[in-house]
Amino acid sequence: MPACRMDLADVGSPEALVKLILQAEPDLPIPVPIEDLCRQLDIMAIQDLDTDGFEGGLITDADRSEGIILVKKGVEERRRFTIGHELGHFLMPLHIPDQAGKFLCSRADMLRLKPKEGDRRQRMEVEANRFSSLILMPPTMLRRSMSGFREPDLQHIPALARDYKVSKEAMARAYVQQHGENIAIVVVKDGVLLRNYKSFSFPFITCSPGRAVPARSLLHRGPHDRGVASDFAECVADLWVDVRRGERAPKIYEQVYVQRDGCALVLLHAETVDEEEEDEERQLEDSWRVGFKAKRR
Repeated sequence: MPACRMDLADVGSPEALVKLILQAEPDLPIPVPIEDLCRQLDIMAIQDLDTDGFEGGLITDADRSEGIILVKKGVEERRRFTIGHELGHFLMPLHIPDQAGKFLCSRADMLRLKPKEGDRRQRMEVEANRFSSLILMPPTMLRRSMSGFREPDLQHIPALARDYKVSKEAMARAYVQQHGENIAIVVVKDGVLLRNYKSFSFPFITCSPGRAVPARSLLHRGPHDRGVASDFAECVADLWVDVRRGERAPKIYEQVYVQRDGCALVLLHAETVDEEEEDEERQLEDSWRVGFKAKRR
């Protein structure tokens, strides 16, 4: 049975909304036909947005009986994410716009992952982003698509992005969340870190947004072929992550994917250290140390 607004009434979270939509649409194709889905859910039209400084908008009545989505002209993948974002605003009843009946969302809104504490507007933008990501890249379907990728590799990102018709960055964010390995992906522009996405257990990344990528990073040890993921290379852990005093540093491997216009993705893979193997190595080191001292006598 096709998804309809009645099935989604009073559902407030992005996760619950997407779950109900997918239950009603078990055969939803990939890429998700987001514009068709909008029409099913009482969006009357999707129109071009000409307002400077904004990526998307939503016009609706007080009762949310219907709506019109506005979206900036541009790359199809970005437009699809914006449409999903505005549909999220439309479907979530607690999303109340600043202007009566009208949302306007900037590029910064589309990238927001965490709201400032107590900022209602930012919280709505974060929820709309979660909805768009989940509906365009449904986790169950994405994990199925990734099932053949045992080891993380940046070469998977453009292939999955093409299949789902989303941007490489949007796919990179979802890839990190759904992959079973301990990874992070850093988004770079002209050698400066813009954003990073990491799995829950990945260590704290010390290079913060707005700072230059560490000089000893694989990114700077090119040349790298554009559009081709590099081989992995081990790096010193504290190049990227916080290593606490007295703790053994994790093994960190880097991989680089260079794009156009100075853009690049850097994948960081933290290899889990086996405790038994670590004990064996420590014992071996101790035996060498003892043997060396004995020989010196």
